[in-house]
Amino acid sequence: MTAPDTEPRLALDPSRTALVLVDLMDRIVGLPLEPRKGTDVLVAAEELARTFRTAAALVVLIRVERSGAVEQPPGSGLVTGLARDGDLEIVKRTIGGFQGTDLDERLRERGITTLVFGGVATNLGVESTARAAGDLGYDLVFVEEAMAAFTAAEHDASVRLDFPRLGTVVTVGDVHFTRP
Repeated sequence: MTAPDTEPRLALDPSRTALVLVDLMDRIVGLPLEPRKGTDVLVAAEELARTFRTAAALVVLIRVERSGAVEQPPGSGLVTGLARDGDLEIVKRTIGGFQGTDLDERLRERGITTLVFGGVATNLGVESTARAAGDLGYDLVFVEEAMAAFTAAEHDASVRLDFPRLGTVVTVGDVHFTRP
């Protein structure tokens, strides 16, 4: 039996929850992705970011840079307009966002215990970051329509097989915050 549409499926504490958006960069969002276009992922991610910012919850934006490269490829910054004052930007040099960064320390100093994920690619940057987060003890939430991969099969394998074992899979509409 499912809950009525008027009841949120997931109620989050804004002081202990962060939205983690992975690799929403022009050169990655513009790639051919499935089961939805990168622009559709971006729309869902921006909606989530608005929800989080309105609730005064942390938004974390992770992007990748090539190690040792003097100059990064064009489109290596975050999608224009995505970042806002107060967001936490993390630059990674591996598939996941924890290895070799200070992400864990920065989340812990803010008292964050739950991470809500979106980004590209579902089975690469998102899943790698989420697996490390799970190993570190964070509670995990995955927003299905805020992610895409290079093939629909790769996306579906993560969303249908892996993510339910690691945390909770939801839609954008399922993400709500508790009132203080």
